[in-house]
Amino acid sequence: MIKPLGEWKLPQPIDIQVENEWVEIPKVARTIPFGYEIHPDDDGLLKPIPDQLNKLAQAKKHLKQYSYREVANWLSANTGRRISHVGLMKRLKHERKRKQQAANLRRWAEYAKKAIAKAETLEKKRLDSQAETETTTC
Repeated sequence: MIKPLGEWKLPQPIDIQVENEWVEIPKVARTIPFGYEIHPDDDGLLKPIPDQLNKLAQAKKHLKQYSYREVANWLSANTGRRISHVGLMKRLKHERKRKQQAANLRRWAEYAKKAIAKAETLEKKRLDSQAETETTTC
């Protein structure tokens, strides 16, 4: 008998872009992340601000040449919303961490799927062989 593996909890996605359109995300903390605002109709959702999110994506590329402080100042000047260099660093660090964690969980889900399929075939073989021995002895 195969025991259930429990639930797979994937980390909450952030900065979801579907077909070049930013989508709403659920509000999970008190702090409103850069690039989002509270949805006017639902306090539990965050509405994306496309200009800020696009500038944030540009800022990630600028980090290859400039410091976090310089990029944060550029981002604040170009979007009109203040973000500190520490806030930018934390935002990008958490984003990388979530993406890596999601990739790891998806990989483990694949491994579990393969293991379950293999276990089912082995169990079926075992049950079939038991059924054959019972029929031959009877």
